[in-house]
Amino acid sequence: MSKREELIKKYAADLKDKCGVTPNMDLLTKVTIGCGPAIYNADASTVAGNQDSEIHTVKNNFLIKKLGLADTPALDEAIHAVLEKYGKSNKHKYRAVVYYLLTVHFKKESVYK
Repeated sequence: MSKREELIKKYAADLKDKCGVTPNMDLLTKVTIGCGPAIYNADASTVAGNQDSEIHTVKNNFLIKKLGLADTPALDEAIHAVLEKYGKSNKHKYRAVVYYLLTVHFKKESVYK
């Protein structure tokens, strides 16, 4: 099993166990691939939900640039809702999981077709 496949399995387990979501494995794989080499870097592979700069990065680089959403207060609300769902006490919020949840939240699965 490749390193990426191992990570995807870990992300799927997080979605199921920590978020109560049964993941669409095809979409999760595409979102993970879309994260690029960041998934292999310990710091870049996670989202620090308590840092404003990190929230800004998720909003600008993912929601606006990747998903093509307009910059509205709904973006911040969705990010906070996803981080809440993932668990405030959970220190390791994987970027691919957060991006997967945001993609589903905004019904933007078509971006990964």
